[in-house]
Amino acid sequence: MEKGQANKLHEKWKERVISFLTSNHMLSHRKFKQMCRDIIHDFDTMPIHEDMVKPRVGIVGEILVKFHPVANNHLVDLLESEGAEAVVPDLIDFFQYSFDTAEFKEENLGGTRKSRFLCDNLIKFFEWLRGSARKAFEESKRFNPPAYIDELKKLASPIVSMGNMTGEGWFLTGEMMELIHSGVNNIVCIQPFGCLPNHIVGKGVIKHIRQLEPKANIVAIDYDPGASEVNQLNRIKMMLTNAMRNLKKEKEPAERTEPSAAAETT
Repeated sequence: MEKGQANKLHEKWKERVISFLTSNHMLSHRKFKQMCRDIIHDFDTMPIHEDMVKPRVGIVGEILVKFHPVANNHLVDLLESEGAEAVVPDLIDFFQYSFDTAEFKEENLGGTRKSRFLCDNLIKFFEWLRGSARKAFEESKRFNPPAYIDELKKLASPIVSMGNMTGEGWFLTGEMMELIHSGVNNIVCIQPFGCLPNHIVGKGVIKHIRQLEPKANIVAIDYDPGASEVNQLNRIKMMLTNAMRNLKKEKEPAERTEPSAAAETT
């Protein structure tokens, strides 16, 4: 309701988190868990226009371009300025995927059991670490909890082989499917120009995903110093146009089923 309020809240918590992580005192796991709950609570109770529904747009792709604003020409700001809500999956999920590949390597590529045991325990450790945040997300009214890596693997397996482990590999396909299953049908798949792994598990699977999920509205964008920003912007705006049209169609049936004032009087 107050313009810039979310960014102010983000800056406030960013300073607190930096102070906590750089303090000379031993990091307290109890304080860490409490901070996770407090951050989610503050954003969950921030006054917003509850009746305002915006199309949600997921951002997936190559790890650097996905998270670095300079690399993706400030894509999140662009989507928000065009009236959409940007949805960016967790960074830690990429590391979970990297650990999970030890299973396929042991079973098919001569990987060691010791390596798989270590990676399995690292997955369990990070799940334990973010357990309090996951619980708070589950109890919140505005946020969804992060997906488990096994869930992403299950969603990706009908489309690509688990042997796709170069770069983002099958994880990228799983992220797109997970976004769609959580109600985010609009997706921008971004990668550096000529990124071969993403041409396989990103661009290469879009047609198959659309066959499985007809509501999927996905656009693939290449980012490169020599790429045309106008071309990138036009393609993103075309995707947003479809997103707005689909959102309007979803609203119309609900509006038709609402009884009119005259009918209520009768």
